[in-house]
Amino acid sequence: MITTDYAPGAPCFLDLGAPDVPAAAAFYSSVFGWDYEAMEGENGDGGNGQDMEGGMFRKNGKIVAGLGKLTEKGARPAWMIYYSVPDADATTQAVERAGGSVRVAPTDLDEWGRMAQYTDPLGGQFAVWQSGTSKGAELVDEPGSLCWTELMTTDVAASKEFYTQVFGWRYTEMGMPGDGGTYHMITPAGQPEERMHGGMMQLGEEDLALNQGRPYWHPVFAVDDCDAAVATATENGGTVQMGPEDAEGVGRLAVCLDRANADFVVLDPSQG
Repeated sequence: MITTDYAPGAPCFLDLGAPDVPAAAAFYSSVFGWDYEAMEGENGDGGNGQDMEGGMFRKNGKIVAGLGKLTEKGARPAWMIYYSVPDADATTQAVERAGGSVRVAPTDLDEWGRMAQYTDPLGGQFAVWQSGTSKGAELVDEPGSLCWTELMTTDVAASKEFYTQVFGWRYTEMGMPGDGGTYHMITPAGQPEERMHGGMMQLGEEDLALNQGRPYWHPVFAVDDCDAAVATATENGGTVQMGPEDAEGVGRLAVCLDRANADFVVLDPSQG
């Protein structure tokens, strides 16, 4: 369960890097009922004359996610998940000691907070947020907001070792139906299992073609009706990788791609 008090190591925000910001804004507004709020300044430049096209998504007036123009050469459209930390600089040192690399060094975003982005030793990308005036998303674990995060990785053991060194996460194993392998659920350090916020699953490189065989994180969004959400996604140019299907004890879910092939999951937990 993700909550907005954001314990250290818990997911606290996410943003989407998209090649076409207006198209992405329209897509997710249709699927989740989000309102898109562009950044202030002419042409989305934040008032500083630079190309910073993007803004925030809101649900019922509360911030749920960010959206920005994908400018990194060779990068694929994808959601970036941010984890709450008390000290982004200390976390950066922990990432490097554990064998990860720094994509974006710790950077202040005015009074809102301090962020950094990394790549784990196997290629999975993630980020951290040190709060200032903003702790992160203002709405979570409700329909139309983030409720879980997942890492699809080629080596669960190595991934667990890395993230334990960085965040101190604890893990609980759960067998998947049939021959589906083992799902490794994540709980922030010092928190009860009710505060589980995500999971890891091991797949072969051939199953990670979306990211050219490299591991990747993706978000899970809660919805009132999984089938309806999938139908809206496909009607608006998205596609479905898996589902909808029922997962016992979890709910009804589907793995989707938006118009630019950024992946995300929709989950109706009431059907679990």
